[in-house]
Amino acid sequence: MSTIEKNLKENWLKNIILFLSSQTISLFGSSLVQYAIMWHITLATESGLMMTLYIICGFIPTFFMSPVGGVWADRYNRKMLIILADGLIAVSTLILAILYLMGFDAIWLLFVMAAVRAFGTGIQMPAVSAILPQIVPKDKLTKVNGTNGSIQAIIMFVSPMVSAALLGLTSIEIIFFIDVITAAIAIFTLLFFLKISVHEKAAEKQTTSYFSDFKQGLHYVNNHQFLKKFFMFFAVFFVLMAPAAFLTPLQVTRSFGGDEWRLAAIEIAFSIGMMVGGGIIATWGGFENKIKTLGFASVIMGACTLALGVVPNFWVYFAFMALFGLAMPIFNTPATVLLQEKVEEDYLGRVFGVMGMISTSMMPLGMLIFGPIADIIKIEWLLVGTGIFIIILAIFLGRNKVLIEAGKPELKESEG
Repeated sequence: MSTIEKNLKENWLKNIILFLSSQTISLFGSSLVQYAIMWHITLATESGLMMTLYIICGFIPTFFMSPVGGVWADRYNRKMLIILADGLIAVSTLILAILYLMGFDAIWLLFVMAAVRAFGTGIQMPAVSAILPQIVPKDKLTKVNGTNGSIQAIIMFVSPMVSAALLGLTSIEIIFFIDVITAAIAIFTLLFFLKISVHEKAAEKQTTSYFSDFKQGLHYVNNHQFLKKFFMFFAVFFVLMAPAAFLTPLQVTRSFGGDEWRLAAIEIAFSIGMMVGGGIIATWGGFENKIKTLGFASVIMGACTLALGVVPNFWVYFAFMALFGLAMPIFNTPATVLLQEKVEEDYLGRVFGVMGMISTSMMPLGMLIFGPIADIIKIEWLLVGTGIFIIILAIFLGRNKVLIEAGKPELKESEG
């Protein structure tokens, strides 16, 4: 075990650069396709129903696959799972590109594509989150997760612009082929350059069934006081975040005018905020107690949600949207690192699978509650109300003894 730890310390930087580079290239290609499909459907159908169907196809498979992907991430080689998920998405994109070139360009094919991509994401997400502690020493996890958050924010910022430019210059099939090439580069990098030893559980002969592993994972979460309270906080938090996440474009259109540049501006403000926030948490590392960092970011997000409901000026609104984006990585990073540190390696995949289910289901559930209400009550009131509740939730988080105890820094082992 000490040899593995020694190798990890010596090679972790090279390994994490290879891993994050491959994931960034793959994510960029996927993001280009995501936006291209979304705009193609919008321009071809001009239908809100079609957009809703596309969004549903893009999240339901992830919700159902996350727990399955979580069990697989604990049972099998995580690196190979990431490669297989990337491969599945690339092959399906290639088939779609060929069908489009042959003249088969029915809209329903794009819905199928969205579902296949979401299916692959459900396998990939728990494996990526669970593999990081295998590559990165514990004391570097915050820095790496923060950096990863910044990279993802940059991709979120750049890909819509690149995708729009490409759609103006060329056909959607060419963008499909770009995604196939980026996925192939990512797979090649992981396969031939990244050396990661298989984690213990995957190296052993599997004596239990998939279903019993899944039940064990749920049992583990249920018997783990920290995880139970942590996931309850997240579930409520994501429901309360729904108006700020989904209803702000509608609010901007109603309150400040329906100019496209305003909608683009709030997206840009949020993305730039996220990039800066990722950089801040990567360099600062947060408070000593990770739950305090989480609570601090929650209060900022609650205050921003409240502010978005009361500010009368668009540019002040823009500034609060940027601050909101900045708080996001300061919230996400300690949450991810806490799970990576506190959960036994054998259960990491399954725990991240449960986390994936919560994050993909709770915001849409929030929309089912707040969406219809937004046609009766002003969105501003919904933002003020949910903002106040988020701040109250953050105060409860900071007073919870179990969570505060779990957030304390681990005693550093003497380095040999």
